[in-house]
Amino acid sequence: MDRPLGHLVPAVTIACFPVPDSTPPPTPVVTVVGVGADGWSGIPDFLRETVLQAAVVVGGERHLALLPDVAGQRRLAWPSPLRVGLPDFVADLGTSPVVALASGDPLVSGIGTTLIEVLGRDRVVIHPAVSSVALARARLGWPAESCAVISLVDRDTALVLRELAPARRVLVLSSDEHTPARVASLLTEVGYGESVLHVLGDLGAPDESHLSGTAGDWSATSPRLHVLALELAGPSVAGWATGLSDDAFENDGQLTRRDLRTAALARLAPMPGEHLWDVGAGAGSIGIEWMRAHPSCGATAVEGNDERAARIGRNAARLGVPGLAVVTGRAPGALDGLRPPDAIFVGGGATAPGVLDACLAALAPGGRLVVHGVTIETEQLLAQVYGEHGGELTRIAVETAAPVGSFTGWTPARTVTQWAYTRG
Repeated sequence: MDRPLGHLVPAVTIACFPVPDSTPPPTPVVTVVGVGADGWSGIPDFLRETVLQAAVVVGGERHLALLPDVAGQRRLAWPSPLRVGLPDFVADLGTSPVVALASGDPLVSGIGTTLIEVLGRDRVVIHPAVSSVALARARLGWPAESCAVISLVDRDTALVLRELAPARRVLVLSSDEHTPARVASLLTEVGYGESVLHVLGDLGAPDESHLSGTAGDWSATSPRLHVLALELAGPSVAGWATGLSDDAFENDGQLTRRDLRTAALARLAPMPGEHLWDVGAGAGSIGIEWMRAHPSCGATAVEGNDERAARIGRNAARLGVPGLAVVTGRAPGALDGLRPPDAIFVGGGATAPGVLDACLAALAPGGRLVVHGVTIETEQLLAQVYGEHGGELTRIAVETAAPVGSFTGWTPARTVTQWAYTRG
């Protein structure tokens, strides 16, 4: 019923209560100041003032010891382990601006890179000094485009082996004073004993040093802080194009052969920063060649046989990609919890229940899947998934010349059916 004109509607009172702000306080802006080997005196005046006025200064013990005393200033060493402890460490600093001290250019395998990854680009300001890499190139007269740079700081020395090539120049960011001897020994083992090593110690400091010698004769004592420069001399070992010789891989016959490996990797299409699952990895050749394509490529090899899994690790180290992760187990169960893949290769076990379903489910848009099969049962399965999902279905037959008595004839390998699919 309509209310009569003038009917009074009771007033409704709404009480408003302040809602507590649950937004965490912003992390402080971290100003990273690069410090050269010349220490405090080498920092520009305006940056020295920034350091002296900061409420908090963080850095390594060596860097903090360089600073003059400042009353009331907090000085803290980095947490260990760094990456795990860094978010809580910075959160505990409050909202005051923070200065972090770092060696040389903080974005050359330094703390600046880690801070940006953990805190975000807008919370980090970088003021680099001249990097040790730049100083090393200047001392040797090596143009930047003429040499590679790799870091062995807390990393496997075998990373050097990916760079092997006659007359190649490599600058190595060393882990400690033992790195040159380890690298020299490794180079000698693989036939690169004639390579020349330069140990450039304390670059930029008054007591800067330069030691040189060949890998095969190396016996020098190196300073802890140094850059190691290599002038490689040895045989051609393994190129970066896909399709390394089958002899490059220790194997028991469970190996994706050269021509088939090339066809698979062309469709897997490794790109910088991407990750591969090599399922039923055998000798690990697909994952190894994937990682050799670019230093930032990663891979996980999944292999159910313990002996083969150990062999994959040896192959990866010998071919310069010791970071290849090896999981001993069988798919699909062994795939749980792995880093999400950008591409997947299934070289064996495709007919096991749930394997292809798990691989397809793991693919993000743009992800690639390549499956090889040599049995009728696997071929039938691949024909079925091709009919359901599309992609590319190919039969690959390879024949190689071999002696037939006193003549030469063609010896065929098993024909392989390959299904290649890209998630739309």
